[in-house]
Amino acid sequence: MIQSPEVLAAKNRAAALSIASNTILILLKLIVGIAMQSVSVISEAVHSGIDLIAAIIAWFSVREAGKPADDDHRFGHGKIENVAGTIEAVLIFGAGVYIILEAVRKLRTGTVEIESLGMGAAVMAVSALANYLVSRHLLSVAAKTDSVALEADALHLRTDVYTSVGVLGGLAAIKLTGIAMLDPIVAVAVAFLIIKAAWDLIKTAFFHILDVKLPDDEEARIHDVMERYTGRFIEYHKLRTRKSGHIRHIDMHLVVPKQMTVEAGHTLAHQITADIEQCLPYSHTLVHIEPCPGGCERCAVACPKIDTSSTP
Repeated sequence: MIQSPEVLAAKNRAAALSIASNTILILLKLIVGIAMQSVSVISEAVHSGIDLIAAIIAWFSVREAGKPADDDHRFGHGKIENVAGTIEAVLIFGAGVYIILEAVRKLRTGTVEIESLGMGAAVMAVSALANYLVSRHLLSVAAKTDSVALEADALHLRTDVYTSVGVLGGLAAIKLTGIAMLDPIVAVAVAFLIIKAAWDLIKTAFFHILDVKLPDDEEARIHDVMERYTGRFIEYHKLRTRKSGHIRHIDMHLVVPKQMTVEAGHTLAHQITADIEQCLPYSHTLVHIEPCPGGCERCAVACPKIDTSSTP
């Protein structure tokens, strides 16, 4: 199931936008953080640095994941997006640990001096607004294209919005109270938010590498589709689902009357597959047809368990 050139172009533009915005924010935060000697602002610069690496990974992964299947990758390259999301999660976790260690060092030494609070607050406000707008765009594109890598990048940037607001609040508290020690305390709070974001990304990206099933609500849609055809088959079983990048892989065994022709079985499987793809975009569905073993008194003539006149 290959995405159209328009969809791939939209994903690439979104990833490139993330790279550009993060590059600008890194420079702003780093310059201001060093000038202020603020560990919380510098921690935000480090976080944006991780964001930039993550954005580059996302950009690379959506390009590679869009390639069609080949002889070495018969199921396509979709899981590259899952790998990219997992790498992002590890990078985010590392950034959180670094910020905590740096903040603890400041707290232990007790040497915290903050200057130019207004300039720092302005940078944090700009950062929060920019990351909110970019993350909203990335989430929109991710939802339309079902891109794990873009969703991971968007969630990453959305966390930046919260952390920037947190640092902004900390700088305001320092301004009001004059207690500079609040700076590393705010940095620790920011770090814990970053670590939580890492865990959320792992759940989104890494677990699909392990071929976990589709979410319950998506599997429920499959069962709803099968309900429409209950009058045309005996039963279905061995339903298996998984996701690779944006592609959902679904397979099942479908038991049909043994009087059904190969052509009729193929037509039924094709109709079921089309309906599943309609309710779950980017799905690749494989239906294995099995004949009923028989045993009913009238099964030699017609299957008594189904309504042969029913339509989907």
